[in-house]
Amino acid sequence: ASTMHPTADSFPQDEEPLIKEPSVNRYSHQKPSDRLHGAYVIFFLLGIGSLLPWNFFITAKHYWMYKLQNCSDQAGPAGQATSDLRDFFESYISIASTVPSVLCLIGNFLLVNKVPASVRILSSLFVMLAIFLVITVLVKVDTSTWTTSFFAITIVCVVIVSSASTIFSSSIFGLSSCFPMRNLQALISGQAMGGTISAVASLIDLMAAADVMDSALAYFLTADIFIVVCIMVYLLLPRLEYSRYYMSSQKEGPPLAAMLPNGSTEDEVEPGSTINASVLAKNNGIPPLRPILQKTALLGFCLFYVFFISIIIFPSLSSNIESVSKSSGSLWSTKYFAPLTSFLLYNFADWCGRQITAWIQAPGPKSKLLPVLVLLRTIFLPLFILSNYQPRAHIQTVVFSQDVYPVIFTVLLGLSNGYLGTLVMVYGPKIVPKELAEASGVVMTFYLVLGLAVGSACSVLIVHLV
Repeated sequence: ASTMHPTADSFPQDEEPLIKEPSVNRYSHQKPSDRLHGAYVIFFLLGIGSLLPWNFFITAKHYWMYKLQNCSDQAGPAGQATSDLRDFFESYISIASTVPSVLCLIGNFLLVNKVPASVRILSSLFVMLAIFLVITVLVKVDTSTWTTSFFAITIVCVVIVSSASTIFSSSIFGLSSCFPMRNLQALISGQAMGGTISAVASLIDLMAAADVMDSALAYFLTADIFIVVCIMVYLLLPRLEYSRYYMSSQKEGPPLAAMLPNGSTEDEVEPGSTINASVLAKNNGIPPLRPILQKTALLGFCLFYVFFISIIIFPSLSSNIESVSKSSGSLWSTKYFAPLTSFLLYNFADWCGRQITAWIQAPGPKSKLLPVLVLLRTIFLPLFILSNYQPRAHIQTVVFSQDVYPVIFTVLLGLSNGYLGTLVMVYGPKIVPKELAEASGVVMTFYLVLGLAVGSACSVLIVHLV
């Protein structure tokens, strides 16, 4: 791996490997088609299931506040401690979810060649199901006399669910990297749909003014059902001839001599890279990290920066932008403005951006325009800060003093996040040798999580500076 030095002509044309499906039929018989788009639908559902349970967990904010407020009115240290648990609950949740995610991504990379993807995926799904069943049962349990213990149990559940969800998401992304690009796009698009569904559910709950306990029970039961659906459709995936074709070719692979008849692989990488990477991966059991980082460095930075900017703005900045006509007291300007213009609109625009990549893949992975477009998203920071963000402690100027501005900004933020983020994610596994595609998918997921982690930390600073 240390001798790998990609040359300018060692990469494919920007569009060539991304529009055409992998030419695995060089060493096999006729390539099967995805009948009734079965594999596409399965990856889409797995995408929804990978984030929907966690989205519902966060959406039930009022439930967690209710559960943690029972002792907050007590006098003395006990009441103060519980009040702190409630007031800083989201911060605790963020820490409890982010740190294990990074550690699990590293562990998943090390286990790529040692533990089969099916074992990692199914075990993580069953762990998520078990923990969510515990969370669902606790909804109907009176925890008013042991609030601190309930908080501790919740944090432990968050750590386990976050870890299992990270292993599941990165493993299924790595697996989809061995399929044609449209399946990878389906998975990423499904993740955005999970966010949209949770936003719609939150809005319906708001309109119905349902009991907080009933709402939480509905959220968690839905999460349980979706996890079961994920288990069922994943077990169905290998039964499809189309899926077996790509999964078996990735697992077994052709002889290197067959892969390299003219000194190149399907991705036109240099033969030395493929052979070295393959030998290293098989001998050590751990995928070679250096060649993956060398080839995906620019794409990794782009992915990091896309989600770094997005998480700074959404939801900490965007959800605190108020309607300029809030004083009128209308339902639009008070009750529905933030849920509609921030959460629902952003998630739907994000999903649309990801869907567009199914038809348009430009600019290409080597294009200089790609990082330029990613860096241009920095302009969204001052645009949202200068909207009617409240409360404001330092920057008192509001330049965009009409409700239409944050709506436009949110749509553009969501569209660009979905489109650019998906492009970069699907490009990563396509510019490395095929036997490193799954490991490359895990590495790209690491860039994404790192962007979210650093962005979340910076969002706290930005909010205090406004």
